[in-house]
Amino acid sequence: MSITNVESQIEQLQNEIIEKKKQLNELKKSVPEKLVKNYTFQVSKGRTTTLLELFGDKNELIVIHNMGKGCSYCTMWADGLNGVYHHLIAKAGFVVSSPDAPEIQEDFAASRKWLFQMVSINGSTFAEDLGFQKGKYVYPGVSTFRKDEENNIYLIAQAPFGPGDDFCVTWPLFELLSSGSEGVVAKQMLNNRSPFQLTNNIAIGVKDYDQAVTFYETIIGMEKKHTSTGETLFSISGTNLFIEKSEQNNTYFEFAVEDFEPSKKILMENGCVITKEYSDKSVMIADPYGLKFHLFEAKK
Repeated sequence: MSITNVESQIEQLQNEIIEKKKQLNELKKSVPEKLVKNYTFQVSKGRTTTLLELFGDKNELIVIHNMGKGCSYCTMWADGLNGVYHHLIAKAGFVVSSPDAPEIQEDFAASRKWLFQMVSINGSTFAEDLGFQKGKYVYPGVSTFRKDEENNIYLIAQAPFGPGDDFCVTWPLFELLSSGSEGVVAKQMLNNRSPFQLTNNIAIGVKDYDQAVTFYETIIGMEKKHTSTGETLFSISGTNLFIEKSEQNNTYFEFAVEDFEPSKKILMENGCVITKEYSDKSVMIADPYGLKFHLFEAKK
């Protein structure tokens, strides 16, 4: 078979696949909408949220069913979705759900620099009712919803996740290599050179707290996420900034580690000092060269 003939077959097949995908999407949309209840989910700091609240100011919602921190492949899918998150939320609400506890989700998301909101399905029948959980086993995939003017919520379409699907860019690119996807192992840590994982959390101590909060919100244009006594959490371009009332103007970065004591030991042996201790696995540290940071062991 000539090269020209093979190339012609490749082009023809690619066009057929594109057309088949269009037909598949139309078939999925032709399935009658299903009215679903307003599920409740756990989020960080003991709070809860509802399926309706996840829509935000949009009338459509994308919910990713993730198996949790223990699945490195689900993590790779989420990494990819994180890269296009700002495009997704321009069209619809977007959230990633998993069975992990909220504090595990929060720590893991910070270490991955994920921008999207996460909710815990722990204690909810949400995944089971939608067909993404059987017994204790959670399956990865996506469900989309819409809401009407009376805030009724309808399930629109669903799709499973797996190698070679349309939801993870790595697999199609791997298959263009001579070795294909053979030997692919999803990485759990962004920084493979050391145990220290820089998170997307930064704390800024300010003397003029009220004026600083107003400045960051109205002048810089940060989004206010949460306020408590003496601290306001802002978000901007995927970075969380904790503005804290303080007698000193200091900026603190943050490192997450999987095993706290060995990590703390190597820092202490190399001139670092602990400036504040929150718990036996959460401390503030100053290194000999000017960097101040929070070091903590990520929830497991």
